[in-house]
Amino acid sequence: MENVMSINQGSEFKKGLHAGISIAIGYVPVALTFGLLAKTTGLSIGETVMMSMIVFAGASQYMSLSLIALGTGIVEIILTTFIVNIRHFLMAASLNEKVEFDRVINRIVYSFGITDETFSVAATQPGKLSTGYMFGLNLIAYASWVMGSGIGFAIGAGLPATLQQSMSIALYAMFIGLLVPSMKQGVKVIFLAALAACFNSVFTMTEWLSTGWAIVAATLLSAVLVELIEIMKKKGKVSGVE
Repeated sequence: MENVMSINQGSEFKKGLHAGISIAIGYVPVALTFGLLAKTTGLSIGETVMMSMIVFAGASQYMSLSLIALGTGIVEIILTTFIVNIRHFLMAASLNEKVEFDRVINRIVYSFGITDETFSVAATQPGKLSTGYMFGLNLIAYASWVMGSGIGFAIGAGLPATLQQSMSIALYAMFIGLLVPSMKQGVKVIFLAALAACFNSVFTMTEWLSTGWAIVAATLLSAVLVELIEIMKKKGKVSGVE
């Protein structure tokens, strides 16, 4: 019986690997760019690879590079990363209802590999998901991101010093690239980005807060205000219908 279960899990693992190939391919260029920018920011190859291994979150890692370049403290970086990735709690809770029952340790391990992309693939699969499938899906995505980061750093190390320094502008271009697709989804995202930028500018120019805490405060305030406005709009519509 145990042999049958082992063979089945192996088959499910391969199925997960196959499902994650497209994700892995998509991660490679983004990971390469991250590694290259990490080199220009001043991180070592060990720090770059370790960040990808421990954080494993593209947008947060790019944001961290910007904060590190500004000399932001570790507490502000961790807090900002937590805020940006808080949606992962919802994704994990959703998948928890879809995966088969298994030991807690197994769920903890493969839940670390949940990203927007792996969640989308897993959530659209019919029926219950096996532990083997989740390990295969998340492992190939994780491996491509970590290895791509290291390779990107190695490529960056081989570039001329002048070109390495000029590559720092690519960090801001990457942020724009991450923001624009979200802005197309609605006015809410545009308003959120603009409001956060305004708050951050005020906090920074008035020197009320340090650069790191200004970003954290601006992110929290803008998110809370936008959600309050959304709640008020929904209540207004309900009252209007009544």
